[in-house]
Amino acid sequence: MPGSMLKYQHTLSRPEELHMIELDKNLELDEAEVECLPIRAQGAGGQNVNKVSSAIHLRFDIQRSSLPEYCRERLLALNDKRISKEGVVVLKAQQYRTQEQNRDDAIRRLVELINSALVEVKPRRPTKPGRAAKKRRLDEKTRHGQRKQLRGRVDI
Repeated sequence: MPGSMLKYQHTLSRPEELHMIELDKNLELDEAEVECLPIRAQGAGGQNVNKVSSAIHLRFDIQRSSLPEYCRERLLALNDKRISKEGVVVLKAQQYRTQEQNRDDAIRRLVELINSALVEVKPRRPTKPGRAAKKRRLDEKTRHGQRKQLRGRVDI
């Protein structure tokens, strides 16, 4: 029965509630760019888990998004297993019992992923130990060497 499978392949759409997802103070993402598919959740849950599609499979194509170029480049450069080779972010949310909560959770995790890519990593500036630190290290080496020397065989 090919017609019976169609009810599980539609996208979760709430056109009256589509809006912009706020990523940063001056960066937003159109919710239409995020594809949310309802799927059946895995794991225990009794009879209900087998007949209700409460989990959400979120897909977000980085290349086709309206994000600025620098943001797309950083997202694609991330070494994250949730980003495919084609540049599609795939998230599965099944923590909650309702579809809406799982959808909100998946979008929240997508926002966290995008924001983590936007954080600029401060370059490490190599430093050298100060004079006092060098003196402490050498004094400790001397004490340690004397301590080991005292452990030697005793001549009578």
